[in-house]
Amino acid sequence: MTEERRPLQKSAPALDPDAYLASLAGWQRLYVQAVRTETLAAAPLAETVTWGHLVYHSNGPVLLIRAEPQRVLFGFWRGQRLRAIEPRLRPGGKYEMATLELHADTPLERAVVGRRVREAVALNGVMGHHPPSPPTSRPTSPQSAAAAPRISASSLRQRGGAQASGAPAAGRG
Repeated sequence: MTEERRPLQKSAPALDPDAYLASLAGWQRLYVQAVRTETLAAAPLAETVTWGHLVYHSNGPVLLIRAEPQRVLFGFWRGQRLRAIEPRLRPGGKYEMATLELHADTPLERAVVGRRVREAVALNGVMGHHPPSPPTSRPTSPQSAAAAPRISASSLRQRGGAQASGAPAAGRG
């Protein structure tokens, strides 16, 4: 017996970043909203919907935020150079891409999000549009930011998620 397979149904891509966020629900929306807010606060970036998800540019593509049914991906074009800041970044893809896979229970420090974004923008400023080969040495690990506020679906729900303005609840440390 063969199982009948249906073709994957794709929805129309969002026309702009606000529409992308509005298309999400549940913990994925809370995470994307919080990470997006921290990203935009950290550095001057152009925000687009490219390849069906959020992409941020500064002298070329810097990072992406992509919501999927079981996870949210927070990826960096030069992410392999940022692993000292966030060791959970997994290398993969073209260039020096590395991605953090977020789930509903994944802790994420707001201060680390901002720091990672600023470092990624600085790398793009120095190195230009297309990343070169991966680094041959790894930078030393920074001090722990254990006391920094964390992003999690449960903490966002406890804070009331989004404020009346539609922006995520702020909480910087």
